[in-house]
Amino acid sequence: MQLVREGDARAFEMVYERHSTAAFSLAYRMTGRRSAAEDVVQEAFLSLWRSGARYDQTRGSVRTWILGIVHHRAIDALRRSMVHDRRRASDEGIEERFEAKDRTDVQAARRQEAGEVRDALATLPDEQSKAIELAYFGGFSHTEIAAMLDTPVGTIKGRIRLGLEKLRGQLGWLAEVPA
Repeated sequence: MQLVREGDARAFEMVYERHSTAAFSLAYRMTGRRSAAEDVVQEAFLSLWRSGARYDQTRGSVRTWILGIVHHRAIDALRRSMVHDRRRASDEGIEERFEAKDRTDVQAARRQEAGEVRDALATLPDEQSKAIELAYFGGFSHTEIAAMLDTPVGTIKGRIRLGLEKLRGQLGWLAEVPA
């Protein structure tokens, strides 16, 4: 990392070769799309190249540091995607005025529920929503989330529990709707 800090391209290449597969795997699990994961990894390694001086070996391994960067970039990408989806959904309101052959009542209800869940999730404190997103949308275990966020496992479990309680309070009517 000292050589990367000094701008040594070969050292950076070695770091990339060692950690790019794990970085891509994490990004793909979080985003769910290959193209998005590739973009996240590219952004993360560009950031690493530009800020190699920020690495502090006393706080963890190079791999942990890189995966932390990838994690944050993936969350940013997911948030950008959510904003884009909301804009597109409001644009699609025009389409809803016209009859669509493949649209059913069930699909329409699911879309509405998904929108309400996203809106409720946005009202949670950042720490709670981030933990819930990683657990339920990213598929990570409490231990993995704790390592990514450099937070004790008990704290992560508490944030998820509190966040879910708040969501239940806001979305309690969803539990009453038959499947």
